[in-house]
Amino acid sequence: METQQQKSKDLSKIKEMVEDIRIAMMTTVDEGGHLVSRPMAVQQMDEDGTLWFFTKKNSPKVDQIENNEHQVNISFADTGDSSYVSISGSAQELDDRAKIDELWSVAAKPWCPEGKDDPELTLLKVHTDMAEYWDSTSNRMIRFLEMARAAVTGDTYEEGENKKVYNNQ
Repeated sequence: METQQQKSKDLSKIKEMVEDIRIAMMTTVDEGGHLVSRPMAVQQMDEDGTLWFFTKKNSPKVDQIENNEHQVNISFADTGDSSYVSISGSAQELDDRAKIDELWSVAAKPWCPEGKDDPELTLLKVHTDMAEYWDSTSNRMIRFLEMARAAVTGDTYEEGENKKVYNNQ
């Protein structure tokens, strides 16, 4: 039971960080075996670590996901707050009109100008297998001073929280 509670607490921390950052880089593997990353707006992160994105059915990333055992990496960075999240998991394209209706907002319109009824609009559902986060607990000036101190003294700069979370759901 303790492990489950800890995982849930950690997933809640990751969810909070993801909601603050919102724009991620999604990495897939193309047909030549090259890593390809592109910015994606997270529409939702469920309590179980599932991420939801809008995309087009004919998008190259949909084929790349299908052709590479559905494996993706999603990374988030807020350099101002020194907060970072990396999520590896399995993705699938899902044409679920009810979920599209649930997630649709005016904020999605710039990426989906035809609206939520566009027949090419689909969802990418990403199940989190493992996530790692780094989160600073200090403001920018304190971080700068600590980095300077470490550089002068030869110490290693270690600040903030870093944790790996495995999601076996």
